[in-house]
Amino acid sequence: MAKDEKKQAYSADQITVLEGLEPVRKRPGMYIGSTSETGLHHLIWEVVDNSVDEALAGRCDKIQVTLHTDGSCSVSDNGAGIPVDMHKQTKKSALETVLTVLHAGGKFGQEGGSYKVSGGLHGVGVSVVNALSTNLIATVKRDGKVYEQKFKIGKSQGAVKVVGKVNKDDWDQTGTTIKFFPDDTIFETVQFKFKTVLEHLRNQAFLTKGLHFVIADERIGLRFEYYFEGGILSYIRQLNRNKKVRQAPIYLSKQFDADIFVETAIQYTDDFDERVLAFANNVYNPEGGMHVTGFRAALTRVLNSYATKNGFVKESEKLTGEDMREGLSAIISIKLPNPQFEGQTKAKLGNPEVRTAVEAVVGEALEIYLEEHPQDASKIIEKVILAAKARLAARAARDSVIRKGVLDGLALPGKLADCSESDPAKSELYIVEGDSAGGSAKQGRDRRFQAILPLRGKILNVERARLDKMLGSEQIKNLVIAMGMGVGDLMDITKLRYHRIIIMTDADVDGAHIRTLLLTLYYRYFPDIIKNGNLYIAQPPLFKVQVGKAFQYAFSDAERDEILNDLVTEAKANKKSKAEGKKAKKEEEVENVEETAEEQVNLEVEEATVAAIDGVKYAIQRYKGLGEMNPEQLWETTMDPENRIMLQVTIQDAEKVSEIFETLMGDDVVPRKRFLVTHSKNVKNLDI
Repeated sequence: MAKDEKKQAYSADQITVLEGLEPVRKRPGMYIGSTSETGLHHLIWEVVDNSVDEALAGRCDKIQVTLHTDGSCSVSDNGAGIPVDMHKQTKKSALETVLTVLHAGGKFGQEGGSYKVSGGLHGVGVSVVNALSTNLIATVKRDGKVYEQKFKIGKSQGAVKVVGKVNKDDWDQTGTTIKFFPDDTIFETVQFKFKTVLEHLRNQAFLTKGLHFVIADERIGLRFEYYFEGGILSYIRQLNRNKKVRQAPIYLSKQFDADIFVETAIQYTDDFDERVLAFANNVYNPEGGMHVTGFRAALTRVLNSYATKNGFVKESEKLTGEDMREGLSAIISIKLPNPQFEGQTKAKLGNPEVRTAVEAVVGEALEIYLEEHPQDASKIIEKVILAAKARLAARAARDSVIRKGVLDGLALPGKLADCSESDPAKSELYIVEGDSAGGSAKQGRDRRFQAILPLRGKILNVERARLDKMLGSEQIKNLVIAMGMGVGDLMDITKLRYHRIIIMTDADVDGAHIRTLLLTLYYRYFPDIIKNGNLYIAQPPLFKVQVGKAFQYAFSDAERDEILNDLVTEAKANKKSKAEGKKAKKEEEVENVEETAEEQVNLEVEEATVAAIDGVKYAIQRYKGLGEMNPEQLWETTMDPENRIMLQVTIQDAEKVSEIFETLMGDDVVPRKRFLVTHSKNVKNLDI
């Protein structure tokens, strides 16, 4: 069917209604995941998904996303345009129906309506966007006319009306534009991030060959365009652009049956971790699903068969799926009519038939590829065998750590000052930089629920270290034993002894480096601790600002200046108040105030900047290390649950996080140098 014929075939008859819109504003997290910045951007993804569905149906080849100066976002495509004629069931226009009723769209009818495959066409998503926006304007181009309908908080402000004629010079002779203003009473922030939008839409362009994306930000005057003929083959090259690769990317694709199309790109690198990105109808599934299960099963079976058949390993030395996945980069993209996602955010694909399809397609195509490319096959098998040997060595090292704990009666490391609380949910472990800070922390802590483990210097960089080498580090081994949850494939997060693990390092360059090394360790070897929300970063103050006997702690240069201004203003006000008494007494009191302030500065603040503003003396002490604080100060500023500030470590974009760790902590110097030069101007509180 030609493109124009497909457009004409799409009408109100394809719009099916399932239920109403009322619950969305009451529980937005059920529909978009959260009301944080992530949920805000999810609104864009939902609208873009509908436009991508138009492309997958063969009716669209260009999508434009614009972030406007008024805080709104608009998504335009040159698809068929949402129908505007009357819907038989709702007695409203089809446009109003899909924007005000949940599960009303072109993908729910018999045999998928007018869409063979779809990730979100006019379904929950676009109506949820409408419900969570203060204003939404829908513009449709069809039949040579331009139609428009406006909405406020999900409710129409009038019927669809014709507002003009289609300009024959426009790139979108037909199509839909959705412009929406996120509701600031729902979301924590309504400021879209251009970089976040850019990265997401670049991935969409990779996943759909020949689809042209235009992304513009009117707020900063930037515009990018993406168009990839190579599809996921271009995608995997981009993912591994800074890595040492084993072989050229392997591209496998096939129509499994009349409904399911499977394509995948595979490439092995010299990394130790696995990176598999799974998509169903261009929707990213961060938790995988049946397509990932089928892919892994096929990969393990085919590589094992090839290795034994060609004498790389003996029949009795079967390689495991874990061996196959070390250093693996893969993109799995499938197209199917009725995807069964878990949750509205589509984190996991549940269709059981997809596992069979992917396993069959990948298994058959990979067997043929390995036979036709023996050199690439040898490089892959060498990598897998190396991973198997490392696995055995890592298991021996892991067992020795666990065995040591058992033989010693689960003895904890000598430097660990444990807490008396036995309930992990009430306990916290401070990982502290240096014995000096460790001593202050041990004296200042609440022994009932706070444990202290001091580190000596910088720990091993585990970005390029296997498990056996990692466990050869005494400091890391002590940390593993202290946490009590094991390591490697015997790791069990339910046995974690502390539900708050807090990294507490100095507020200087060395402290930042140690913190980064610890974050690398947790991200690479204990990711469940991060996913479970157990990892935190303590925020010790940078300054102590003192005027007379009054003092406060500041955590940034700006806060320091604000506190200083407040304290000086308060001191001047006190002086003025006392000056309103008798003249003789006033002179005596002013003299006493100044002497007290000077005495307090000289006695209690060492290595401080001492100066005066309008005759009011002040002192600012810059803390370069936790060891400079006495136990009482450390407790009051950094460890007291009533006053402390802590950052919880979370993962929002696993792909981006992995890339940053590879850049900053990997072997390749050039990407790291480029990253540091690019971001050097953004560094704050740099203390060299």
